[in-house]
Amino acid sequence: MTGYLQMLINQKAVKIDPVLFESPVVLDDINKANWGVHSSLGLLFTVTAIFTFYLPYFSFMGWYLFTLKPLLALALVFVFLPVAATQLVRSTVFARHEDEAAPIRREYEYYERCLGDREYFKETRLLGAFTFFRDLYRSALALLTKKTWKAELKTGLLELGMKMLTLAGYFGVLYLLFTSLLAGEITIGAFAAVFASVGLLFELMEEIICMHIGRMMRNLGSVRNFLNFLDLPERKGREMAVDAGKGIVLENVFFRYPGAEADCLSGISLEVRPGETIAIVGENGAGKTTLVRLMIGLYLPSSGRVRVGGVDTREVSAASVYRGISAVFQRYQKYRMTLGENIQISDLQTPAGQSNTFAGRRESAAAKSGLAMDEKCFPRGYETMLSREFGGVELSGGQWQRVAIARGFYRAHNLIVLDEPTAAIDPLEETRIYRQFVEMTRNKTAVIVTHRLGSARIADRIVVLDKGKITGIGTHEELIRAGGKYAEMFSAQARWYDRS
Repeated sequence: MTGYLQMLINQKAVKIDPVLFESPVVLDDINKANWGVHSSLGLLFTVTAIFTFYLPYFSFMGWYLFTLKPLLALALVFVFLPVAATQLVRSTVFARHEDEAAPIRREYEYYERCLGDREYFKETRLLGAFTFFRDLYRSALALLTKKTWKAELKTGLLELGMKMLTLAGYFGVLYLLFTSLLAGEITIGAFAAVFASVGLLFELMEEIICMHIGRMMRNLGSVRNFLNFLDLPERKGREMAVDAGKGIVLENVFFRYPGAEADCLSGISLEVRPGETIAIVGENGAGKTTLVRLMIGLYLPSSGRVRVGGVDTREVSAASVYRGISAVFQRYQKYRMTLGENIQISDLQTPAGQSNTFAGRRESAAAKSGLAMDEKCFPRGYETMLSREFGGVELSGGQWQRVAIARGFYRAHNLIVLDEPTAAIDPLEETRIYRQFVEMTRNKTAVIVTHRLGSARIADRIVVLDKGKITGIGTHEELIRAGGKYAEMFSAQARWYDRS
């Protein structure tokens, strides 16, 4: 059941707008929803126990006591009410606590990864930053503990007071039972039966209210967070065929990230013609990657319109847009699988029985990316495991980049995007890959994002971004003649290659 509820979270995450993952609020919601999975399962068990055991038991005992003396049954109700009220207060307090705890919990979980995860630990120790992250981890954990203690103390004191009332009620029931016996209202047998079971009755009452219902009320906030996450609005759009190779048109597009105070992109109007290769250049933070994500339908514009293959990205499902698009991003994934699986994972839907076999396409993609199938690096060829922790090999940064590029080439596509995936490859090799890339994508639409302006010269047109706005479009020669930002950046980079 836990796995099933977790699957619901994953399925929901697929359907919400990808840009929401840039929002700290939504990341907190996901964290709270994951905690809510276990609380939801506990709630299910508690409700089941209440209806299958506790409720029948108390119903029978209430009926029996009422037949003996109605006041005895009423006394039990009055004992029950204060404790039940305590748990309602507990639910409110811990729901508020969960809202405050989620961002802190996400913070200390991140510091925990910095301390011990394989992705971080080498650099953490090399820099001598273990103590730094440990202190941050302890501080976040101490803050969370402090807030939890405050909530526990508040509800614990209230619960203590209510339990004193319950204890008084317990003695009250015994007193009523004793006076009823002396007055001859109940028999000695009934007195013995009730006296023997009244302790169990109160014990079970405390168990169900303080333990089961108490835990349920404490976790009700996280269960509510789980349900609220499942109710988040989903990205809509109809399923239809979208041919990204027919070009992309952006009309006066503005984009702002969730929670940001200013637009990341402003007034972008651009047409990428069918079969054209364009390069997008600009300084760090100019908005290049954001523009690409809008062009391939990953993000939707805050205002304006983006058409992929003549279809508005707001009107079509995300899956319909992605189909037929291949991309290699700067932050690619290093899957701990075989080399072949690392390449073929980009297009698992294509049948192997086509004229171009899996093996043939895989080898072609590897060749286009410049991946050298050296027996020393890949002793088992495409069956080589790319993970030392699973008995395989460890690749260099440049080799991993070539694997990621091969993955992008392998996918069947009408539009391909290379978003600065060659940072760990030397400029000469990068130029070779890009030139091969242009040859391979002839008559197909292609987008290159690069910070090396020499590589941008192979594109049909170059788009210059500066502070979220397009400041120039043209060929390399046209932009150099026009002066401006492109000429300034090209001149600055050229100095590094000036032998004089």
